[in-house]
Amino acid sequence: MNQLPIFLNLRDKPVMLIGSGDMADAKRRLIERAGGIWVDEDDRDARVAIVAIEDEDDAIAAVQRLKARGLLVNAVDRPALCDFTTPAIIDRDPVLIAIGTGGASAGLAKALRQRLEGMLPAGLGVLARALDAARGPIRDRWPGGAERRRAIDAALAPGGALDPLAEHGSDAVSGWISSGGEGTAAGAYAITLQSADPEDLTLRHMRLLGSADLVLHPADMPPAILARARADAAMRVAAEDDEIAPEGVTVRLSWAGSAGNS
Repeated sequence: MNQLPIFLNLRDKPVMLIGSGDMADAKRRLIERAGGIWVDEDDRDARVAIVAIEDEDDAIAAVQRLKARGLLVNAVDRPALCDFTTPAIIDRDPVLIAIGTGGASAGLAKALRQRLEGMLPAGLGVLARALDAARGPIRDRWPGGAERRRAIDAALAPGGALDPLAEHGSDAVSGWISSGGEGTAAGAYAITLQSADPEDLTLRHMRLLGSADLVLHPADMPPAILARARADAAMRVAAEDDEIAPEGVTVRLSWAGSAGNS
């Protein structure tokens, strides 16, 4: 990962936009869609800027001026000059899915967005709002943070009570709270890998890694495998004979032929 994906709250905030023509018009619409206010270079309150200038020398000069003022700058079609890039967006308000390539190919990001658009139900935003409104009842049903997370993970898993890729009725969240399962129980789980290809992970493997609080792994475990675990899971290199007490959901990875089973 060579960039940190973030979402900026631009509501009623100034965003500097320099340039004219189709490129600038497209970025102006994007700023307005996010609730921002586009301003020119004279504005002193803006903290982010978009440079949409066709001429190479003029664009470089504008980027240098703005960076000297401490602004974070996006230079359209010039990824080497960018502090941030604007992704392809799937909008299921309040759910936003951003697809970026670090400026490598806007066309690829667009193609992925179009493909994923067809997979996501129109009611995904409704599900998100229902989960937000049910924060209190969810905390009451699962008071512990770890058990609550595991229950939510199980509900949102493929085929789960709240599978986000399926359509749900208006009472889906309340029905899950009253009768939903607890998710992956705390304890130690072993996964034996047959290959270093993350595409060979099974659904069970993905579910366990996605629920893990701690992942124990050999020193030669490929980063592509470890990347399938929860983003905030603790990672630790451990030999097969290390005795480590489980911390919540502990997943131990090993290669086929060593101890453990999947």
